[in-house]
Formats: sequence, C-alpha cells, structure tokens
Amino acid sequence: MAGTDDAVAAGDDELYVLTAVLLTPAKFPSVLGDDYVEACAALGLAPLADGYGLVLGQDAQGARWTVVVDDVSLVAVAIASWDCGMEYELSPDENSMVAALPGWPLALAVAAPGVPAPHDPDPGPDPEVADMPPLCPPDTRTWGPAQRRLGADEIALQWAEWRSQIDDAQFAADETGQAPEDGVDQDGERIPSTGTHEGIRRVLAEAHGYVDAPPPLGRVRSAFASGDARTLRADGPGWSMVARTDDIAFVLLDDEPGEVLPVGRGAELPSLLEALDKMAVRPV
Repeated sequence: MAGTDDAVAAGDDELYVLTAVLLTPAKFPSVLGDDYVEACAALGLAPLADGYGLVLGQDAQGARWTVVVDDVSLVAVAIASWDCGMEYELSPDENSMVAALPGWPLALAVAAPGVPAPHDPDPGPDPEVADMPPLCPPDTRTWGPAQRRLGADEIALQWAEWRSQIDDAQFAADETGQAPEDGVDQDGERIPSTGTHEGIRRVLAEAHGYVDAPPPLGRVRSAFASGDARTLRADGPGWSMVARTDDIAFVLLDDEPGEVLPVGRGAELPSLLEALDKMAVRPV
C-alpha cells in the first residue's frame, strides 16, 4: 500500500496515492472481467499490448480518482516495493498519464488523512467528467461472476490450504468411470462429486477449445509456483479454473454458488494443463 505523501497530478489537482494495481494481459484485477480485454472495457480503455498501471487515490477535496498510466514498469516496481514493506514514491511522469477517471474500480478500505472522506468527484463544468459515470467496484455481495473470480483468486493465493482439504483417494476411481467422493465448498462443507458433474465436463470441454482456438487475451494465465510447476488460471463464461501443472484443478461456477469443485488429474487433465500452459500469457 502506498504512503499518502505520494502525489501525482489528477487533472488540475493533486492525487494522494493510496495504492496501485497492474492492468496487463498477464496480471489484472480479475474482479473486473474474465480476461484482459473485458477488464479494459470495464474502464473504457483500449486493450494495449503492454497494458497499464492504475493509480488509485484522493484529491485535496477527498474525491476518488483513478489515474491510468502507460509506464507499467514504474507501477510494477512501486507495487513490488510496497509488498516488501519498503517505501516508494510513486510519481508517474505527466507524459505517461493516459487518463484521470473519476471513482475507483476496486474497493479500498483506506483513505488519505487530512482530507474529506472518499466520495465521487463533483462533475463541475468539465463536460468530459460530467458525462463519465464514476467508476465503482463490481457488486460482490451476492454470488455472481465477480465473486466467482475473487474466489478463484483466493484459491490461487492459498493453494496449499485448499489442497490440504482434498484426499487424493477421492480421485482414485476417476479413470474407471466411477464417481469419486464428494469435495468441499469454501466453508468446508460437502459438495457433489466432480466425477459426473455436468458443469465440470463443460469447463473441461471449453478449456480444450481454448487450445484449438485461442480465446481473448488474458483468459489463460500462467504464474510461478513451487518447484518446476506453474499455477494456471483460466476463465470463461460462467466459470473459473485454478490448477497446478503438476497437480489437480479447482473449478468455480456461476450456477453453483459458493461451491469449489476439485478435478482429479486422471488421464485427461495433465495434457490439458500442459497445453494451456504453453499458450498462456505470463508475467514479464
């Protein structure tokens, strides 16, 4: 998280920086969309190949602003420094600024000290701002695409914890056609077996389709994992999948509220994950 001593220009005002995020094909706030193109569209931005940095903060009146910059490396360095507990003054050059958008696309629980509480900017006489609805975070109070993607994010971050809840014995019968034992949901409750789950079959079929016909940029992403493995993230209409290339996968579905469905390796999954990893976008 940034320090509020950082300030950049937002229109004719200064912005007290609260945080920043990357918006690139390999790393973007998945709550905004199933792929990079969709996430950019949610902010009214063209999906540039190199992506953007999003700087979120408040102006001197406390209004929420999102400053979009094309200096991705600068924002990446700032985020890495903050993650390590180091101070870093994020002050993008004026020439790197693409847009100053009213509002925040993500929910923040922090605010700049010494200014009014966060609020949407007053449109004022500026016609560009007056015609631009302030950005606001997607509604995650009820189960739907945004919450489903956030759930997949959490599994990717806490893989070991989720994996520990799954007994490999439940997948022992996968290749015989028998249904494995039930899995668990996000609250540790029992969920239906994935061996004959129609939703799982649909997800695997659509993921196979990505190998034959590449989907929009960012639908399939590959990130570092332990050892030689990779963490794979794939999303599609109504579904998200998180997997390790050397292990199993977890699937979340829009039409299965709150449920996390494990998918055993069996005979099919390893080759699918290998193919997806080859086509996935990766952090630079």
